[in-house]
Amino acid sequence: MTISKEITRLEHSAIKLTITVCKEDLTTEYNQIVADYRKTLQIPGFRKGKVPKIVLERKFGDSLKTETLARILDRAVTQVFEDPAFPGADRPLPYSTPEVQDEPKLDLEQDLVFSVVYEVLPQITLGTWQGLEVEVPDVKITDEDINRELEVIRERNAIVFDKDDGAGAAAGDVVTIQYSELTDTGEPVPGTARQDFVFTLGSGQNIYHLDDDMMGMQRGETRDIEKTYPEDFYDMDLAGKTKHIRVTLTALKEKDLPELNDDFAQDVDERYKTLEDLKAHIQASLIEDLERRLQTNKINTLLEKIMETSPVDIPESMIQFQLDARWRSTVRSMQLPAAEASNLMEKKDRTFSVLAEAWRPDAIKALHSRLVVEAIMKDRGIEASDEEVEQEYTRIAAKAKTPVEEIRSYYEAEAERKDMLVDAIKDRKVNELLLAENTIKLGNPVSYHDLIEHKDSEES
Repeated sequence: MTISKEITRLEHSAIKLTITVCKEDLTTEYNQIVADYRKTLQIPGFRKGKVPKIVLERKFGDSLKTETLARILDRAVTQVFEDPAFPGADRPLPYSTPEVQDEPKLDLEQDLVFSVVYEVLPQITLGTWQGLEVEVPDVKITDEDINRELEVIRERNAIVFDKDDGAGAAAGDVVTIQYSELTDTGEPVPGTARQDFVFTLGSGQNIYHLDDDMMGMQRGETRDIEKTYPEDFYDMDLAGKTKHIRVTLTALKEKDLPELNDDFAQDVDERYKTLEDLKAHIQASLIEDLERRLQTNKINTLLEKIMETSPVDIPESMIQFQLDARWRSTVRSMQLPAAEASNLMEKKDRTFSVLAEAWRPDAIKALHSRLVVEAIMKDRGIEASDEEVEQEYTRIAAKAKTPVEEIRSYYEAEAERKDMLVDAIKDRKVNELLLAENTIKLGNPVSYHDLIEHKDSEES
């Protein structure tokens, strides 16, 4: 097919591709479709395959032209994008379907000119990324952090037993409840009931934060609780709302916490001979986690600084793809069938449109950050060599205590797995470059506990 093309760049990383198809190709395609019709159509008064062209055109003229146009549009667009000479930067994003503009008309007496609009990978203008100075919090692991983690392990190893009949629920008890929201008339709200929900009273680890309201409840007791949540409550589903909840305490247990001594350490893991051994292990683990978090903090802070001077026009299809992925992840995390999970979210006013609006700034920021990283890769020609990939196989194998041959086979069995590994190597090289080319200053002291609490609240 003989075609010509013209590219016009639009706002928001979009392209208008105008294609011209010569009239001779239109006629050839049209005649082929007519011939196909003649072979298959059975019209009274004519033998199969012998229907005159003029009769077909009189009876099916519009259909013939519509089908011809559809085939021409599809073939022409495909031919353009399959041409190896067509610039990669001008190809549509995988999730941006080219849309035909202005409903083109087929006229066999003249060339066909039509346009499609689609979005492409945005071109970022990489700003200053070297010689920057940023500030990160000054965080150190303290005895308080070690003791807090030690208490978590102690709780995990506690012996739990039923409280006496008539005993009231107290902070630290393990309770099992069933609950449901109530309407103004006291009827259960459909879809809000939950059976056999277990949590530690006082931990706040329940949807409605009922800990204080349940203190003193006895096994088998039912309470109707009214709670009004502040406007700035962290859970957007409850913020500013008043809820009526009916709670029944079905089981009440208390914990017998083990003493913190050498025997406790040995019960946790035979590797530890003394309590001090366990504390040393906790300290090492917390330090390792802190270093990882601070490394991420440094890189993210630098990228945010670079983004300020690296403008980019992110197309809507990229943003929507990011939001769709987060929605799917949220639905999967509920461990329910997709339809049931979506219905439950809708009942709680957490529809996709509501959440997408809240997630949108973070989605744009994540995309912008990623484009900055890829621009630095391109600027410095950062790649992952075969030798570096092999070194990564060896590192993973040593950490997993697995033969390197198994690791290599796993990643090379599927191209996508190896591509992800290669990308991780390249990302690490960019991170090392950013830290080497810029200055990191320590800011105000922040506790380890506050650091992880702030991070967890951001992710939620």
